[in-house]
Amino acid sequence: MKQLNTIALVPLSPCLLVPLSPCLPVPLRYNTATMEERLQKIMARAGLGSRRACEEQIRQGRVSVNGKIAQLGQKADPQRDRILVDGKPLPKLQRFTYIALYKPRGVLSDKDEEDESGPAARDLVQVPGRLFPVGRLDRLSEGLLLLTDDGELAHRLTHPRFEHEKEYHVQVEGCPDETALEKWRGGVFLDGSRTAPAQVEVLRQQKEETWLRVVLREGRKRQIRRVGAMLGHPVRRLIRVRIGAVELGPLKPGQWRHLTAQEIKALGQSQKGQSPRVLKEQPASSDRRARRERRETKGKTLRPQRSPR
Repeated sequence: MKQLNTIALVPLSPCLLVPLSPCLPVPLRYNTATMEERLQKIMARAGLGSRRACEEQIRQGRVSVNGKIAQLGQKADPQRDRILVDGKPLPKLQRFTYIALYKPRGVLSDKDEEDESGPAARDLVQVPGRLFPVGRLDRLSEGLLLLTDDGELAHRLTHPRFEHEKEYHVQVEGCPDETALEKWRGGVFLDGSRTAPAQVEVLRQQKEETWLRVVLREGRKRQIRRVGAMLGHPVRRLIRVRIGAVELGPLKPGQWRHLTAQEIKALGQSQKGQSPRVLKEQPASSDRRARRERRETKGKTLRPQRSPR
């Protein structure tokens, strides 16, 4: 007789009784999401300059990704891709530096300013590393200037889309009347487009001069000086006293300090899309009222009135 092989039967747990297809393997799914970001954003966060400066480096062909010359608008993953700038890998992430400086009158915000020469704000701050200004002031203006190597924060604080407040104390010639102040608040045309609404109020007034408090949410080149001259009140002195949550405080011309942890946190919160403080509502000027009425009547067909019989 043939001896039959016996197999011990082991009872299976109910949880193991899972039906499997005899021929089709169960596919494995992987999370294919990547941490890709625009190159200029990655470079700015690595301390290579502001986002705009990093864009210029990309345009000049100085940046490569995985051995190929990078293009403006290209995305990459710093953890996966090999990014080189001038043939060198990106520096490792660093702890950023944040400086508040009282820029004196006659000092440049940046040595890279066109057709300008002389001492620059960076020369006044004895801190190692590459720092660049956030929100420039022209040579004749003074007051708060932020210096940092955090390119991402610098971009958000200067880009008009984020509408960060900048406050100025402005000395102008003469005594602006309410009509001139109302025009300033409502916006005037510069370079073919109207400036954004602003807060403008009188701080103190004398015979031949007036000190104004001006709060802007945009930063066109020499905007306050140009608007003042356009309204017949040229600017004699301009001092920036606040950028977002950071105030000039007791600093004197040429003095500087590190931002506090609370100030850095406030700037970080304000750049994450939190709604900024709403400007006080200003009465609409006649020009603005007329534009609103035109919008309301646009597209409507007006029937001519019949003359009475």
